[in-house]
Amino acid sequence: MKQALTIDAAPAAGSTTKSKKMGFWTVLLFGINSIIGSGIFLLPNEGMRLFGPASIFVLAFDAVLVLTIGLCFVEDSSLFSETGGAYVYAKAAFGNFVGYEVGFVTWTIRIIAEGTLYVGFATAVAGVFPALNNPIAKDIIVTLMALTLMVTNLFGIKVASILNNTVTVSKLLPLVVFIAIGIWFIKGGNFTPMVPASVASKGSFAKAAMTMFFVFTGIESSVVAAGEMQNPKKDLPRVLIIVILAVAAFYILVQTVCIGVLGKSLSQSTTPIQDAFGKMVGSFGSYLVAAGTLMSIGGVGFSTSFITPRFGVAMAEHGMMPQFLTHKNRFGVPHNAIIISALLGLLVAVSGSFNTLVQISAVSRFAQYIPSCLAVLVFRKTMKHRQSGFKIPFGGLIPIVAISVSIWLLAQTSISNLVWGFGALLIAVPFYFLTKKNFVN
Repeated sequence: MKQALTIDAAPAAGSTTKSKKMGFWTVLLFGINSIIGSGIFLLPNEGMRLFGPASIFVLAFDAVLVLTIGLCFVEDSSLFSETGGAYVYAKAAFGNFVGYEVGFVTWTIRIIAEGTLYVGFATAVAGVFPALNNPIAKDIIVTLMALTLMVTNLFGIKVASILNNTVTVSKLLPLVVFIAIGIWFIKGGNFTPMVPASVASKGSFAKAAMTMFFVFTGIESSVVAAGEMQNPKKDLPRVLIIVILAVAAFYILVQTVCIGVLGKSLSQSTTPIQDAFGKMVGSFGSYLVAAGTLMSIGGVGFSTSFITPRFGVAMAEHGMMPQFLTHKNRFGVPHNAIIISALLGLLVAVSGSFNTLVQISAVSRFAQYIPSCLAVLVFRKTMKHRQSGFKIPFGGLIPIVAISVSIWLLAQTSISNLVWGFGALLIAVPFYFLTKKNFVN
């Protein structure tokens, strides 16, 4: 059996280094910011279209799946203090090849996702200011966003933490107001029939579950930056559980209010929360949600730009990527990795080649989730004498459920999506053999 990695990167209490790390509340807000993005503003209409009012229960199902996966991340994270998340767990549990595959694919998909978020932000801005709905304006907006986030991250954890906390609170405020006001406008008749005949076909639940699952993606973001936290072994387990439960409750409440206010017309709405809020309180509600949409996409863009370079850094620390990615500036951040990730993300954004992200997102996400769940079972054999480790209750039941349901969800994906996803994994193979002589165990 391979020995698991156990690197404790936590600095001594009261040290200067520790003062540059993220505390519990920053980590908590970072986790929420990483998940709640543009999806929540587009989710309600897709859910209604795919499964009617019963989409609320689809969300609950996905939340349970995410919680089982999240618990596996919690147990894994309680054993490590280093940056890397799923890559670190896969490498420790299954060796260099699987670790490299997970790390390479995850870093690649994160860069593409970062570029896609830049374009999403430009699209949202154009929705508020129609005059900016042209290719030149789009390229200018995505360039400004990429450079702004890159420079912000170069100034260190303290500046990044302040911005993260501010953005997270700012983007959640409109949603909290929406829920608080919306519950008084809910019409019970909008929830019948719970599953309309038009969507009650075989496989419709699975399709809805697969589509709506991706609004929960991002749970892995918190564990990736473990090395940037003051006390990752203590904070991460609590953070992940709180984040998943809070986000699930948020999504279910938003979906319930949208259905209760808009009814059947929700499935035809392109801006569901904005339309629902506008119906409740007039144009002010629409403008408030529009601002929240921009803050939300910008917030996820920020958390993605913070996390993405850490994948490259984690691999470089083990010799799987060039060592210059690990170099840090005077603010203690990996400046080379930040600059490279931002510029590659910008290249994706201005090229317009984002469709592949949609095609490979299913497999690429589960390329992190499934190995991390399997790693729990491996670590229980190879790391029996753990110290202060969180252990999931009910033996191996929860990891097995997480793995089984994940495979079931993947089975609902089209063949073309699976081919694109596995194609990304295959691309990593030659790079593995080219760099394996430099690996550090």
